[in-house]
Amino acid sequence: MQVEIRILALAAMLLMVHIISAIQAKTKQYGKDWNTGARDEVMPPLDPVPARLERARDNFLETLPVAIIALAGVVLAGRTSTWTALGGWIWLGARVLYLPLYWKGVPKVRTLVYLVSLVGLALVLAPLLWP
Repeated sequence: MQVEIRILALAAMLLMVHIISAIQAKTKQYGKDWNTGARDEVMPPLDPVPARLERARDNFLETLPVAIIALAGVVLAGRTSTWTALGGWIWLGARVLYLPLYWKGVPKVRTLVYLVSLVGLALVLAPLLWP
């Protein structure tokens, strides 16, 4: 199996961590009845931590499709290399670091880590754009 596919599998696990973290924090604020109910009622704004976890999840979901296209693309096109694997690991590692940084509300460093993740994606995309 190509390492890029393994990175995608790990990204799926990271997505589950994002989803579970956000919903647990939201349930802690709104309660189990909200969690198990229809969620039709208007709720008060989220406290800072649950709101940050939701934004971190949303941010991950914004870049995940690009990562899927890039990582699966290099595998399907037969363009994998040490560089695409490195780029995938950089992207995934940065995304793993991003969650606790956002959770704790760490400014600037979080943005830098996000930019590092984009560099990783660029390494993966490069062979698809410039064969």
